[in-house]
Order: sequence, then C-alpha cells, then structure tokens
Amino acid sequence: MRTKIVAGNWKLNNTKEESKKLVKALKKGLKLSKLKNTRVIVAPTFVNLSASLKSAKKSKIEVAAQNMHQAKNGAFTGEVSADMLQSIGINTVILGHSERRTYFNETDTALAEKVSAVLEHQMETIFCFGELLEDRKSNNHFSVVEAQLKNALFHLKSSDWKSIILAYEPVWAIGTGETATAEQAQEMHAFIRGLIANKYTADVADDVSILYGGSVKPTNAEEIFSKPDVDGGLIGGAALNASDFIAIIKAI
Repeated sequence: MRTKIVAGNWKLNNTKEESKKLVKALKKGLKLSKLKNTRVIVAPTFVNLSASLKSAKKSKIEVAAQNMHQAKNGAFTGEVSADMLQSIGINTVILGHSERRTYFNETDTALAEKVSAVLEHQMETIFCFGELLEDRKSNNHFSVVEAQLKNALFHLKSSDWKSIILAYEPVWAIGTGETATAEQAQEMHAFIRGLIANKYTADVADDVSILYGGSVKPTNAEEIFSKPDVDGGLIGGAALNASDFIAIIKAI
C-alpha cells in the first residue's frame, strides 16, 4: 500500500517564533487524529529547521528542507549540503520546485545531480515537476512532464525509487486564476505512473507516492485526494494556516 503524504512548503515565510507557533498549532490540532498510513511533513526555511524540529518532537510531524546543493562542500556561497542537513536531523528535501526552476534557473541536469547526492546520503526527496500554462495550452503538457522525469530521475536504479516521492505541480494552476480539475490531476498522475512502469516495473510504479501540488485547499482536497493515483498533496499557501492545513490533512 502506498503511503499517503501531505507536505507543507512554507517557502519564504515565518520567523523562528512564527515557525514554532505553527508547528505547535499543528501538533495540537492533529493530536487526536488517527492518521493511518499517512505522513505529515512541513518544510520551513533553512534558518528555522532546527527550531521546527525541536517543536515537532513527540508528534507525527516530520520536517524537511526546501532545497539542497549537490556538492559536499566548496565555494558555493549561500548553499547548504546534504551533510549539513543531516547534521541537524533532516533527511527529506524538496527538489525541483517550480520556483527554483523559474527564479533560480535550476536545470534537469543540475536536479539529476542533486537527486544523486540525496541518494548517496540515504536521504529522500520530494521531487517536483510540472508544465507551464503555455505547455498546457499547446497540448505539450505530457511531453514536458515526461522529459522532466526522464532527464532528472530515469538514471536511477529500481531500488532508488524507495527514496523518491513525486510532486506534480501544474504551474499554470498556481496563483494564475486558472483551475485544474481533480480529473486533470488524476489523468496526469496516471500518466506519470505509466511512465515509471514502462521504464522500470509495475511494482516500482505502484509503490511510488505521487503528490498533487496545484493549489490544494480545504474546499477541494477531499475530491482531489479521492482519485486513485493521487497519494496526497504538496501544499503552499494553505500550509501556513494551521486550521486549513489540518483540514487538508484530515481530507486524505
């Protein structure tokens, strides 16, 4: 059975105290919840990882990093390595987020190197990918997603996929006024699972958790999560509000 996952990407938000307060509110709200086969993950900024980890102790809440450099060390000002993350207790990292690709020019080649670095350190990644509005309108969305997966992940061995969580982001449906339907999410998730099955095996594909990252809210979470190939969500803005995030988690 695939693991259900709801992950909150806090992006460039929250001070140390705000991060601690949000984690504590989530702990309180989830305390009596019976979340079977479900992981809850939050991803604060680098400077708030340690404080968030401390606040999340003795709870079901896991803490992930929002990014990681592929090098072990060196002259890479402002970057953070796998060793650094593991030294404070972080073992999960988001890679390939659409904002990293757009604003920081992250390429599939660089992301393939980052994924390899994650695996070398026995960490896991929530790997993000997805098409832009022009890709969807030109009916190239399947080919774009296929290329992103092949270029960054298809160098992996079958056994590596136990450390991979996929997060499909239809970039065109995030803060644009455009809306993706639950059926569109299911269609793409099924396509993604088929690509993995064709490259590896059906068993590998069936075991991979594929999250949906297209503006999930309390009002649409249950419908999206009900689809057979949607295993949870990577949540942005709604993850900054404890009550909204808890409602989304409970919808799974």
